[in-house]
Amino acid sequence: MRRVHVAMLVGLGILGLVALDQAQSDPLNPYTAPPMLALGSGLAATGGHCAAPPPPVR
Repeated sequence: MRRVHVAMLVGLGILGLVALDQAQSDPLNPYTAPPMLALGSGLAATGGHCAAPPPPVR
């Protein structure tokens, strides 16, 4: 196999995974999604480890 064949197989594999993901997932509802940028809105950041407060230093 040449590099072109391997690159084509990888590209087709990625496209196949994206198509499978699109076929299996539910459509997003923009009315229930959190805001992308909530600067100054007073909403607390939640849901991720990066939003967790650091542990107290002793």
